[in-house]
Amino acid sequence: MMAPQGLPPYRMAPLGMLCGLLFASCFIFCLSHQNPNKFALTNPEKSSMKESERKEAKAEEDLDPEILEVFHPTEEWQALRPGQAVPAGSHVRLNLQTGAREVKLQYEEDKFRNNLKGSKKGKRLDINTNTYTSQDLKSALAKFKEGEEMKNSKEDKARQAEVKRLFRPIEELKKAFDELNVVIETDMQIMVRLINKFNSSSSSLEEKIAALFDLEYYVHQMDNAQDLLSFGGLQVVINGLNSTEPMVKEYAAFVLGAAFSSNPKVQVEAIEGGALQKLLVILATEQPLTAKKKVLFALCSLLRHFPYAQQQFLKLGGLQVLRSLVQEKSTEVLAVRIITLLYDLVTEKMFAEEEAELTQDSSPEKLQQYRQVHLLPGLREQGWCEITAHLLALPEHDAREKVLQTLGALLATCRDRYRQDPQLNRMLGSLQDEYQALATLELQEGEDDGYFRELLASINSLLKELR
Repeated sequence: MMAPQGLPPYRMAPLGMLCGLLFASCFIFCLSHQNPNKFALTNPEKSSMKESERKEAKAEEDLDPEILEVFHPTEEWQALRPGQAVPAGSHVRLNLQTGAREVKLQYEEDKFRNNLKGSKKGKRLDINTNTYTSQDLKSALAKFKEGEEMKNSKEDKARQAEVKRLFRPIEELKKAFDELNVVIETDMQIMVRLINKFNSSSSSLEEKIAALFDLEYYVHQMDNAQDLLSFGGLQVVINGLNSTEPMVKEYAAFVLGAAFSSNPKVQVEAIEGGALQKLLVILATEQPLTAKKKVLFALCSLLRHFPYAQQQFLKLGGLQVLRSLVQEKSTEVLAVRIITLLYDLVTEKMFAEEEAELTQDSSPEKLQQYRQVHLLPGLREQGWCEITAHLLALPEHDAREKVLQTLGALLATCRDRYRQDPQLNRMLGSLQDEYQALATLELQEGEDDGYFRELLASINSLLKELR
């Protein structure tokens, strides 16, 4: 390089060095601002550790501490929840429609299943000594719970001590009651005592009635009713139906009706003990209306859901007994109950047969018993088609509803009898006009599905079938 004119050579050397230093400083400054981490005077290893710690801390903040578990993929795509760790060898994709990450096993599934079996649920795969794992959190939580349990145990002990201070043990209470001549009895012991009181010849009529009244409360429970069999108490009550006192018959039937209800074991024992015959005898003879109400209640409880008892009822002339009872004067209350019983028995058999067809069970024992109950032919032969139709003249809406239900249940058997009965057609026409007006009033009051509207629909349906 030639020196410019006018400057001596010894002045050019310092100037060149100065320019070189300025150029080097500018170059280093530009590079350091472009990537400060690469050229900063720091330890690269420490810097990378701080960077990873910062990322890990941010990830720990984003994770829900309750979801620290290993995701177990299958052969199907499954959505991955935030905070779940994916085992090695899993196939991960982003569902562009839902925006969720999905995971499944790759083709080498045997290898990855073995890996999954080796992994422990709740353990993070990315192990970092500077972070807490889920196992650490669980251990800390366990210690915390132990402390709470110790605290709670102390509180429980204090509470138990307070209870012991306020209340005495049952042994002490029994001892105190013995001293006071007070006896703590079980239900079984109470029923035994009541049966003995009822069966004792030294008990007065009032004491016997009181014993039966109290016994009815206990036999409502199925277990208590079955316990009544174990010491012969049921047969004692059945024998009470033979009493010459109407009130004894009434309350004995009251106890039996409660014991029979939905209790097959007691129903079977009652049939074998002659309860059905005794109940029918009371209904067929002159008795007070209150006694017949209770006896009819016991008969209904015995017959419902018990086809064998229904067979015996038909053989013993039960339909004739009920027909005579309905035709008596001042027995409208009994007539409605009898019609309800017949409706229940007809529909019960119908539902049993339909259920057998749906389940394709051709010969269950109970179905065979129902098929031996020839109730509908007996009702037709005994004139129940006409008896039921004439009961529409009852003034109560509830009674008419039950009669309409029974007429519908007997329609297939009594259709020709209904069509030949002019009184039935006149009664249905009159009731149609009456309930049409009542249904209109219901609609005006805002009742779209009113009671009278349903009765009107039953009448219209019946008239349509009889045309």
